[in-house]
Amino acid sequence: MKRKDYLSWDQYFMGIALLSAQRSKDPNTQVGACIVGANNKILSVGYNGMPSGCSDDEMPWGREGAPLENKYYFVCHAELNAILNYSGGSLTGAICYSTLFPCNECAKAIIQSGIREIVYLSDKYSDSETTMASKLMFNMTGVKYRLFEGKEQNIELKL
Repeated sequence: MKRKDYLSWDQYFMGIALLSAQRSKDPNTQVGACIVGANNKILSVGYNGMPSGCSDDEMPWGREGAPLENKYYFVCHAELNAILNYSGGSLTGAICYSTLFPCNECAKAIIQSGIREIVYLSDKYSDSETTMASKLMFNMTGVKYRLFEGKEQNIELKL
């Protein structure tokens, strides 16, 4: 008889997104994304961080100050990184698991890449205009989005 406490597909893919978020150097917000295609195949992962070649030690990580002195002009979001990290062709019809609801800039990339569904863990910026813009664009283009609803389960990794 098979065991009954194995992870659902949603738990597995959100777990991969959560694990990916642990690569982020951002001291305030760590976000991860996992893009999944047909037959539950992982196509790509990403996390929020500086562009390749930009030193994590030299770039600003603050949230305040002049635009060139904080992170917002520089950080690539997890969803965009996952899209850009994919080198296998089309993402049409894929599902993106993200630990945070995508911003408007990531929403545009999600729509343009052909991803058809977002599964998100947190929508803590739901009242922001960027999130409202994302939802407006997703609704207009038929990109589905849903809150992750897996049963809570602690998993310990020893590395």
